[in-house]
Amino acid sequence: MRHPEDYVEAVLACVEQVPPGRVTTYGSIAEAVGRFGPRRVGNVMAEHGGPVPWWRVVRADGTLPPSHQGEAVARYREEGTPTRTTGAGALRVELASAYWRPPDCSGGHRIG
Repeated sequence: MRHPEDYVEAVLACVEQVPPGRVTTYGSIAEAVGRFGPRRVGNVMAEHGGPVPWWRVVRADGTLPPSHQGEAVARYREEGTPTRTTGAGALRVELASAYWRPPDCSGGHRIG
């Protein structure tokens, strides 16, 4: 999927602001950028998110895709991000204490 360059830059700039030990969600990034939705943010992160702290962006339930958990666990421990293990053995970030709401990252391109 082709993403507008300014959108990619806005998403990545927003993710770069998430402080160590804190997380935000794909939906919160989408809301802060003001265009598209959480899936589009996930697509941008999958294609362009390597240089930014991608582990600080999680699903709305506090989980990461299984393919990211290995490296993310090490980062969470290093940063002191509050996590817990679910009954199914998956890692989940404690959103109640780790959630960070991003500021407006729309750069004046907010829709709605």
